[in-house]
Amino acid sequence: MNGAPSSTWFTAPPDWEWLIALYFFIGGLAGGSYFLAALIDLVGRDDDRPLARLGYYVAFPCVVLSGLVLTLDLGRPERFWHMMIESNTYRPMFKYWSPMSIGAWALLAFGLFSFLSFVGALTEEPPLDEDAADHGRIRWPALDRVSAKWPALRTLRAPSAPGRIIAAIGALLGLYIAGYTGVLLAVTNRPIWSDTPLISMLFVVSATSTSAALMIVLAHRSGWITPGLANLHRMDSWVLALELLVLIAVIVSLGDVVRAWLNAWGLLLLLVVVLGMVLPLVALWRARQRRQLNVATAPVLVLIGGFLLRVVIIFSSQAV
Repeated sequence: MNGAPSSTWFTAPPDWEWLIALYFFIGGLAGGSYFLAALIDLVGRDDDRPLARLGYYVAFPCVVLSGLVLTLDLGRPERFWHMMIESNTYRPMFKYWSPMSIGAWALLAFGLFSFLSFVGALTEEPPLDEDAADHGRIRWPALDRVSAKWPALRTLRAPSAPGRIIAAIGALLGLYIAGYTGVLLAVTNRPIWSDTPLISMLFVVSATSTSAALMIVLAHRSGWITPGLANLHRMDSWVLALELLVLIAVIVSLGDVVRAWLNAWGLLLLLVVVLGMVLPLVALWRARQRRQLNVATAPVLVLIGGFLLRVVIIFSSQAV
C-alpha cells in the first residue's frame, strides 16, 4: 500500500452475497466433519465408530448442499459445468494457477470420497445388539439388503485397507476444502483479504470447531452417547482456544488495515469472539469441572459464531 491512493492497491469488490457466505460455512462443515470422522476411523477405538459414522453422514449432504449453493450463486446456474469443461472442445479444464479452478476440482474429488464413505457408513455391519440406542447407525432395510448382496460395500470404511485409504485421502481433501476459500480471498486484491496470510488457517480451525460442535449437537439430539463424545467435547474446547489465538494473530498481522473493522463490522466481530468463542469455552470448562457432558448451548453458540465470522470477513472487505 505504502501511501498509494486506494484505487491503485485494491480491485473492485466481487459483490459476493449471502449465498457465498453460506457456501463458505457449509463447505467448512463438510470438510471439517469428514476430517474428524476420518481421524476417529484411523486412530480411534471401536467404541468411537458411531461418531465416525455421524461425521460421514454430515459430510456428504453438506458437500452436495455447498455445491448447490455455489452453483446458484453463479447467476447462470445451468452453465456451472463451464468451471470444469471447456465449452468449445468439451475437454476437462484445469487451471493450476487459479485457486478457483483447483477448488472446483477439489470439491468434485472430495464429493466422490465423501460419497464413498457415506455409503460405507450406511452399509456397515450392524452391531450385535441391534436394539442398542447408541450404535449411531441409520436403519434402512433396503440398504441392509444391498449390503448383504454386495458385501464389498462394507470395505469402504475402516478398518479395512480400502476404507483406510479412502479416509486418509478424503481427510486431506476435506482440510483443503475447509481452507481453500481463505486462499481464494488472499489472492483477491482486497483490503483485509490480501493483507494477511492467516485467513486460510483461520477458516480451517473454524471449520474444525464448528464441525465438532455440529456432531456434538446431532449426537445429543439423536439420543446416543459414546465414550468418544467426551473426547470430542474436549477437543472442541482446545480447537476453540486455538481459533481465538489465530483470530488474534490475524488482527495483529493486519497492522493499520485493522482500522477497516473500526465500525459496525468490528462490533459484529467482537460479538463473534464473545458469543462464538469465549462463552462456549467457559461453558465447556465449567461442564468439565462439574463432570457434565451434555452441554447443549455451547455447540450452538460455536455454530452461530462460525457463520458470523465468515459473514464479517466477506462483507467487511467488500464494504471498504
